[in-house]
Amino acid sequence: MISRELTEADLHCLEIGAAILGTGGGGNPYLSKLRALEVMRAGHSIRLVSLDELPDDAKVVPLGGIGAPVVGVERIREGREGLRALWALERHLGFAADAIACEEIGGANSMEPLIIAAQAGLPVVDGDGMGRAFPEMQMTTYSIYGHKSTPSAMSDPHGNVVIFEHAVSELWHERMARATMVSQGGSSALALAPMSGAFTRQFAVPGSYSRAIALGAAVITARSQHLDPIAAISEREGGRLMFAGKIVDVRREIDGGFVRGEVEIEGHDAFAGSSGNIHLQNEYLIFRRDGVIEVIVPDLIVVLNADDGLALSTDMLRFGQRICILALPAHELLRTARALEVIGPRGFGFPELPFSTLEDVDTAASAD
Repeated sequence: MISRELTEADLHCLEIGAAILGTGGGGNPYLSKLRALEVMRAGHSIRLVSLDELPDDAKVVPLGGIGAPVVGVERIREGREGLRALWALERHLGFAADAIACEEIGGANSMEPLIIAAQAGLPVVDGDGMGRAFPEMQMTTYSIYGHKSTPSAMSDPHGNVVIFEHAVSELWHERMARATMVSQGGSSALALAPMSGAFTRQFAVPGSYSRAIALGAAVITARSQHLDPIAAISEREGGRLMFAGKIVDVRREIDGGFVRGEVEIEGHDAFAGSSGNIHLQNEYLIFRRDGVIEVIVPDLIVVLNADDGLALSTDMLRFGQRICILALPAHELLRTARALEVIGPRGFGFPELPFSTLEDVDTAASAD
C-alpha cells in the first residue's frame, strides 16, 4: 500500500482542524498531539494510506478512545492503552491487522489511531467513520452501514483488558462498553472487529485526515497574514456564520459517561438583540437563535473563539467568553434516511424535530 508519512507540521495543523471538526467533543486534541509528537520523536513513523490504495481483503481495525471529554483532559493516559487493545483483539481472533481506521476525526480521537498505528508499525486510513465527532460508538458510518463491531477489546491506563465477544446490536455494544469505561475511570481505548478493505472504501468518510490538516493549515495561514480565520474556515468548508456573542451561562454535568448541558449566548455586533442557545451531549447538537432551530445534528455546529478563530470544546466554555458559531454541512453519508435514524435528531432523543440541512435553511431564508 502506498502511504504518506506525516510531519510535525502536519500534526500541528491536524490539532486545529480536528478541533474544528470535533464540534465541541472528541476530547482535547492538544494533549493527544503532544503524545503523537513524542511517538514520532521516538522514531516511529506516522503514515496515512488512501482509501483507493486499500486491497479488498485488507483487515482494517477501527480504533479510538471512549470516554467523556472532561475526563480526558483531567486524566493522564498511560500511552499504550490502544496498542494493548489491538494486540488483544488480534490474539483473540487470530489475525494480523493491515491498517487502522479512525472512528471519529473530531478532537483527540483523530490522534489516537495515529499513535497506536505508529507503535504497531501500521498505516492509518485517510478517512473516518463520522466526518466530525459524535458521542456514541454506534454513530459511525461503519456501524450504520452494516459493520458488526464485536468482538472488540478495551484497555485502560491500569493495564486491564476486556473482550466483548458478542453484542446483539451496535447500541448494546455501546451500552456495555460505556459501562465498562465508567468502571475503568472514565477514559479507555477500544479496538473494534476488523473491516474489509472493500467495506472501508465504500463506507468511510473519505479524506478526513487530509481535510483536517488542510483546514488547520488554512487557519494558520489566515492568522499569519492577519486575515479572518473564521472566514477562511467558512470558505474552505462551505459553512456560514450563524451567530456571534458572549456566553452568559454554561450548564454542564457528567451523566452516564457523557457531558450534557446547555450554553446561553447574548448576541453582539450584527446579532445584537438576539439570544443563542446550544444543546450539547459531548458535542454541540442543536443551535437555536431566539428559540428557533437554525442548525441541527448531523450538520456541524462549531464554536470558535472570536479573537483567534480557534475551536472551543465543551469543556473549555466559560462565562464571558466572546464566541462565534459556525455551521458546516455534514458529509452525504451522514444525511441518508438510514443515517438520520441513528445520528439525526431522533438518535439523540428528539423524535419530534426534523432534520433540515444548511442548504434548506439558506433556501428558506432567501425565500423570506
